Amino acid sequence: MSAAPSAQASLPLRVAAVVVNWNGGARNLCCVRSLLAQGLDESDIAFVDNGSRDGSAQATLDAHPRLHAIRNASNLGYGAGTNQGIAWALARGCEAVYLVNNDLEAPAGTLRRLCEELASDERVGIVGPRVLYRHDPTRVWAAGAQLTWRANLSTLLGHGEADGARWQVTRDVDYVPGCALLARRAVFERIGLLEADYFAYHEDLEFCVLARRAGFGVRVVGEAHALHDAGGSTGGGYNPRRKYMMGVNTVWFLRRHGTPPRWLSFALFDVLPLPLLWLAGLFNGRSRAVLAKALGTWHGLRGRKIDPALLEAGAGPLW
Repeated sequence: MSAAPSAQASLPLRVAAVVVNWNGGARNLCCVRSLLAQGLDESDIAFVDNGSRDGSAQATLDAHPRLHAIRNASNLGYGAGTNQGIAWALARGCEAVYLVNNDLEAPAGTLRRLCEELASDERVGIVGPRVLYRHDPTRVWAAGAQLTWRANLSTLLGHGEADGARWQVTRDVDYVPGCALLARRAVFERIGLLEADYFAYHEDLEFCVLARRAGFGVRVVGEAHALHDAGGSTGGGYNPRRKYMMGVNTVWFLRRHGTPPRWLSFALFDVLPLPLLWLAGLFNGRSRAVLAKALGTWHGLRGRKIDPALLEAGAGPLW
């Protein structure tokens, strides 16, 4: 018989959290402490390590020995690692699963507010808080997101703007970023787990698109917030490895969901601007990242998927 979830008197739903680590350093400790402040017990948290070599996995488990540890011998990717934690959470009878990046922290009460939103409306399947930059909490990283079929296929709402009342509202959105995503059990039961073939990036978009197609609402709870060190696990925002993965997975998302108009929009707004972006990159230091995006797009068009070995430092031609 599977273990029952621990008592969570402060939360209206039985929740388990899933944190995936790949050489995440001390960020893991901050993330776990934040989850404990939400009313979770260590035993409610699946800590999935994808073959880290920086000692971060052992340091986290030494500090929090009752975490449910899943240690993989190699980097399986965010999707596959997260799915291991989701499967464990569902097997122990949880009503909702909280997916959290290991570079994310949130003040006490954030998870409770997300649970309240799910508990108040059975039609809603996925919720997330507005996300602020960890290094500058006065600015929004994302208050939900919109599928545009243009550059990177989507846009983060409020990205880079000053935080304020405009973003501190609850509303339905196309998707919420997977750095802080709470999903109802019924969503997984109806549409399955994350699409692991993406390896990293776009699996949250895919998950929310499929959930909405299955009839579930997706909602950002703007009154709740979290702090995110965006892109920390892959080196930060506009860097070659991240842009390469975005390029590959943009094409694969279109392979699954594209129509002729959507492919045309992608070509006009994502592919054609690359030469100009490369020229600009010669002056702003982003030229290698633009080339990496182009390489990823080319690999995706040729039917290639992300090879974990290629993501190692020095393994790719541009990083």
